[in-house]
Amino acid sequence: MGEAELLTSTNQLVIHSVLFFYGDAATSDLSNQIANDISKHWNEPEAKVNISGNLYEVRFEIEWVYEPNLDPEKVWYNDNPRFNFFRIEEYSAIDISFVDGIGCNTGFFKLDNLRSSTTAAHEYGHTLGLDHPSNLDIRGKSAPGIMYPRGTIVDPEFQYDPNAAPGPGHGGTLNPVYRKVLVSDIENLKLHKLHFDTGKAMLGDFSSLYHEKHRPPVT
Repeated sequence: MGEAELLTSTNQLVIHSVLFFYGDAATSDLSNQIANDISKHWNEPEAKVNISGNLYEVRFEIEWVYEPNLDPEKVWYNDNPRFNFFRIEEYSAIDISFVDGIGCNTGFFKLDNLRSSTTAAHEYGHTLGLDHPSNLDIRGKSAPGIMYPRGTIVDPEFQYDPNAAPGPGHGGTLNPVYRKVLVSDIENLKLHKLHFDTGKAMLGDFSSLYHEKHRPPVT
């Protein structure tokens, strides 16, 4: 989720998001890393958008707050469209990172997914309103966009194992480290359809879910 601000003086459309991190695996250094990764990926295309006949540079300003003792009520009653809340833990009950819907401001990150990957940038795209593409076989289309999920069929150089046969198992699907934010991903945000009556507009919506820690089943 974010707040889009139209800066006519500099011809920029700036999307502001503040990411709050909590949970036993969250740290200040990790929070900084995640925010920087998201900023790097989403600003890489240097995309532009045409609004009312004027061309604006799209910029993402990602701030972070490490708040290990986050009060659940801060999540439940938040009405700031810039604020997003993510729990980080080593264990996830569904074994992956996730957010709480398409266009939301809360989620749960599994620590292992955040190492040398594009998971955080992918999940951030979901918070802005982007879903997975419908066609998950993109051989011949070069680098995969940021919103393609694990399991997507890609050219060999973007697989876990470039020598594997395409398909599930044995390394024949998308290695998430190769995902990139493309101009088409920015276009899919439909920024030109936002209403900037006050110079600002909201991307996404409030899911406002505080996540408790997931615990492995007792055996």
